Order: sequence, then structure tokens, then C-alpha cells
Amino acid sequence: MDISLVIPAFNEAEGVEQTATKLNKLLARLRKQYNRVEVIFVNDGSRDNTAELLTAAFADDPDVQVVSHEVNRGLGAALRTGFMHTTGDIIVTTDFDGTYHFNTIPQILAHMQVYKVDIVTASPYHPRGGVEGVPGYRLLFSYGASLLYRLLVSWNVHTWTALFRAYRREVIETVGFESEGFLAGTELLIKAIQAGYKVSEYPTVLHVRTFGQSSLKIYRVTKAHLRYQLQLLLSGAPGRRLMRRRT
Repeated sequence: MDISLVIPAFNEAEGVEQTATKLNKLLARLRKQYNRVEVIFVNDGSRDNTAELLTAAFADDPDVQVVSHEVNRGLGAALRTGFMHTTGDIIVTTDFDGTYHFNTIPQILAHMQVYKVDIVTASPYHPRGGVEGVPGYRLLFSYGASLLYRLLVSWNVHTWTALFRAYRREVIETVGFESEGFLAGTELLIKAIQAGYKVSEYPTVLHVRTFGQSSLKIYRVTKAHLRYQLQLLLSGAPGRRLMRRRT
């Protein structure tokens, strides 16, 4: 089995060295378990030298690519670009900044195999998950958005906004999403379940960023989620019963 990691990056020069150190340890571990493990960094129009530093840090690893957008296009666009460059049977998306620790990825992959599901999503809001050091206003947004999705879509899924997930390739090739921004991951998750794919949560700890500044714009992202939630509400949350049965 081949594994692809997709990691979007925007103005992350400050954290490249730290991320490279942690990721290399993970790759050494994963490459003992899987046939091939590749990494696709998507430099989403960074204004600093993120791309150059990443290219230098992984110059000796032919299975690490750095793909760049000329301008910042948003998380959804970065994911789309990353997916286009993957070859793996399982595709893992995760944050550059270490808010979800890289060393959790083997556990996410094992969880997928044990429970034979199509998507595994990290879940700090699961009863066995947790949060460490994240500012209250960020939690209010993220937890509040997830709570509304639970009410609108499926009570069985506790966290709807995490980027940290593993997908079987078929999901990525079959399910589309329209958002160019931070809504993309949530939209992809909902549409995948509506299409009949099975989802399982992995209780995970969400950590505060250890370097750099988040590019998340709370007002803009909240507005996008509320608009999407209104669409679900007005459409009767299509697939709600299906979701409850299959997640």
C-alpha cells in the first residue's frame, strides 16, 4: 500500500526546520510499514521563502514534492492541487504547523484498516479527544461550527472542521467540493458521507501552534460555514438519515 501526505503551507518559513525534523522522523517510521510514502507540500502563494526552504530541506528525498501557487488561493484550492499530484492508495491531509502531531498519523492509518472505513477524521471534540493551549476564541468558532453540523447532519460525528484526515483514494477521485477556502474540508466530508462512504473519528489532541501565525480569518470563515449550514437547513440536510446510519 502506498501513502500520500498532502500538507498546505502559507508563509511558514519560520517553521520549516521544525516541521522537516519531525516529518523526517515520521517518514522513516512509515517507510518501514508501507511500500511508498510521498509528501506533497502545496505552497499556497507564500510571500516569504517557504517554498525555497522546503525544497532545500528535502532536497535528498525524491518522494517529497513542493508545488506552488503563484498567488494565495485558499485552503480548498491548495487541497485540490495536492490531490492532483498524489499517487497513494490512502491520502492524508494535515496542518503544517503541528497543531495535530505528525506522530499520530500511523495511528490514523491503523484505525482506518482496523475499522475498514473510507475516511478517518481527527476529533479533538470526541469524548476521548482533547485540546491543549488553543485560544478560547478559536475553540468557540471551531466547536460551535461542529456542534451545528452535528445538529444539521449527523450527531455521530463530533468534529467537522479538522484538516487532519485520511481518505481512501476512491473518495478523493469520486467526491468533489466547491469551496476554495477553509470550508473545503467540511464540505468534502459531508458530500463523501452523502455519497455513502463510511467515516470514523479518531480521538485526537488539538495543540496550539508552536510557530508562525495562523492564516485563519475567523469572521470570513464563520460566515462561510453559516452560509453552508443555512444551505443544508433549507435543503432539509439531504442524506441526514443516511449519514446517521453509515457513520
